[in-house]
Amino acid sequence: MTTEATNLSLIEKQLMQLQQLEIIIDREKDVLQKQDPDKLLEITDEKNHLLVAIQTLDQQFEQSILFKQEKSQGLYEEQLSLIEEILLRCKDKNHVNGQIIAQSQLAVERMKTSLLHSHNKSSMTYDSKGKTSGGLSSLDLKA
Repeated sequence: MTTEATNLSLIEKQLMQLQQLEIIIDREKDVLQKQDPDKLLEITDEKNHLLVAIQTLDQQFEQSILFKQEKSQGLYEEQLSLIEEILLRCKDKNHVNGQIIAQSQLAVERMKTSLLHSHNKSSMTYDSKGKTSGGLSSLDLKA
């Protein structure tokens, strides 16, 4: 197999990995919306493994002088353009997932504050960041 064919094969492999990543990010969004923590851990693990594989392959391209030469000659333009499109979509979708997580965290904080407030107003304190906190000391519980 020629080096050009090898590089093309590796590009196709990375393209498939990025397509898989996009699917995982879509699944991640569904899980975040359904608030299924067990499934989220599973998808996060799958996503992390795939990201490591993508990074490893990317490092191979970075270290290949021949690939850089072939790329500068205009080879692989179509494949690299498609890879860039998928990367941009993944980035956008990942940003949306980040917003869902941030909104969920805000909702949890509001609920926590509300529960603390209704639990016992006299035991509520504020931490160094100005967030409310309260212990269960009024219930005389010990770990």
